[in-house]
Amino acid sequence: MHLELRHLRTIKAIHDTGGLARAADILNITQSALSHQIKGLEDQAGVELFARRTRPLRLSAAGLRMLRAAERILPELDALSEEFRALRSGRSGRLFIAMECHACFDWLFPVLEQFRRAWPEVDVDIRAGLAFDALPALMREEVDLVISSDPDGPSGAVFNPLFDYSPTLVAAASNPLAARPWIEAEDLRDQVLITYPVDRSRLDVFSTLLTPARVEPRGLRQVELTAVILMLVASDRGVAVLPDWVLRDVKRQSDYVTRRLTERGVVKRMYAATREEDATRPFMAHFLKLARSEAVKLQRG
Repeated sequence: MHLELRHLRTIKAIHDTGGLARAADILNITQSALSHQIKGLEDQAGVELFARRTRPLRLSAAGLRMLRAAERILPELDALSEEFRALRSGRSGRLFIAMECHACFDWLFPVLEQFRRAWPEVDVDIRAGLAFDALPALMREEVDLVISSDPDGPSGAVFNPLFDYSPTLVAAASNPLAARPWIEAEDLRDQVLITYPVDRSRLDVFSTLLTPARVEPRGLRQVELTAVILMLVASDRGVAVLPDWVLRDVKRQSDYVTRRLTERGVVKRMYAATREEDATRPFMAHFLKLARSEAVKLQRG
């Protein structure tokens, strides 16, 4: 039996209207064409779908089974069709995010809160487990956006600039580094360096300062949470290098000192990597706009 969507719509229209003439009007076909369609459908099914001697026209037992199928299938297909229309118009979609920037959560959550209100039909999630495999996951379509400070990536990825930031040393006010006007690699040789638990190649203090100078700190301590890192720094258990926006409140507290890296300072750029075909989607463009404006607010304090 070859069953088409028009057959399901026909069964439902006749049941809802109680007659061929009104059903034909709803389906925008002639009554003759509708009768021919029903006859062909009954020939395929090998059973009568209507009790023709009744007024109004009523479905037979077999017709009622087909009606139940129509009432189950047609709403699902209509919903799917609406979802596809929303996707084509850019009103809905998926935004799964992976982050190579461990310190970015404080900046990202206000962005997502604004985005959620503006795009309620977009499915948003943060895939923390893919942080170490973020760009390959992007190309496998497991995530849709990667926050990273490294603009090197595979073909087909677009790195959208978000904002510039300065990796900044934070130390206890009692630490000897408080006497330094800025920090060079050699200054960290006798320090315990507190970092996020990520590979050193992803840490600004190594990639921009220590590794080029071939300097190793006296010790390394890895900590998950920014608040705990700052607590340990205040207790002079070590020093840390964090983005300047993370330290916007710390700079006003007497327990800490902050110092730029090198005499001239270090400036890096944060990017949002997307697949090339997704970069201009309306909701993606709005997310990028919100991300840039929120960063400016944080940096201005």
